[in-house]
Amino acid sequence: MTSALSKVLLFLLTCLATYMWIGYTITELTGGEKIATGKVEITPEGGETIFWGKGRCYTCHSLGGEGSAVRCPNLGQFGDRFELPIGARAVERAKERSEETGRQYTGLDYLVESLAKPDAYIVEGYKNEMAIVYAPPISLSLDEIKAVLIYLQSQGGDMDMATIENPSEVTKEYFDRILAATAAGGGDPGNGEVVFEDYCVECHRIAGNGGEVGPDLSNISVKGQRFISDSVTAPTGLISEGFETWDVIQHDGRRISGIKKQDDSDGVAIMRETGELISIARSDIKEVVADESKSLMPDDLTEALTIKDFQDVQAFLMMQKQESSEE
Repeated sequence: MTSALSKVLLFLLTCLATYMWIGYTITELTGGEKIATGKVEITPEGGETIFWGKGRCYTCHSLGGEGSAVRCPNLGQFGDRFELPIGARAVERAKERSEETGRQYTGLDYLVESLAKPDAYIVEGYKNEMAIVYAPPISLSLDEIKAVLIYLQSQGGDMDMATIENPSEVTKEYFDRILAATAAGGGDPGNGEVVFEDYCVECHRIAGNGGEVGPDLSNISVKGQRFISDSVTAPTGLISEGFETWDVIQHDGRRISGIKKQDDSDGVAIMRETGELISIARSDIKEVVADESKSLMPDDLTEALTIKDFQDVQAFLMMQKQESSEE
């Protein structure tokens, strides 16, 4: 009996040792364990910790001979395909982006763009599958992303702390994108724009494009994320002035509901939720009453959107800072 127990114990210890050895080997192959600290420092060392830790960049990228990921480009100097490490490579890619976009790109601009909008430039031979690192489940903060940028610049390039803190126009736009996503709980503004076009653009305008049934949202970010969220989840509680729902009741009993666009001695013009404008002559109107319990904004929109879509469209709206005549 004792001999049997000893054999079982020996077997369990052998399994445990094997499991620990496998875990250690995998950790070493992916660049070694990096211990995350509470507040990241915007330094190459801080970025290295994020790269091999929370950011999980190593699951797709290797760095020269460090790591074994091959799904995305190697960010170090590696064979004929990658003759320059990413810090120097970014400067060359920036020249391409300048020609393609007509805007002046620096190496830092290219690196920021690759993290904030990874589908803007796809390296030949690779798929558009890079994760949005500032969205769940990774959810890097702007400071953590800045640290990664400095770390990447240090790989064969010149670190530019001054531009990190005083960004160019291109970099600032992408930093704003990341901050908007963070404020919206980690949404992806890129997908949020798609959601907006699918669900919102028929009624709302941004920068002159869209419908006129609802308020212009070109400057909606000034009202804050809470206002945006509540406007979707409880639209009747936050109706903007000029977009109240009115019922026009005619003498024959017909009722037309919508937003009042005109009300004078000739009659009333009502815009329906479809965008159709209906004019009713004053002689045909029995009464015009406000319906405070109703909003043309669909009250079941949150049921149509996934939680991710809801976060993403909030992130997109938090980026809208243009001046608008309507709020």
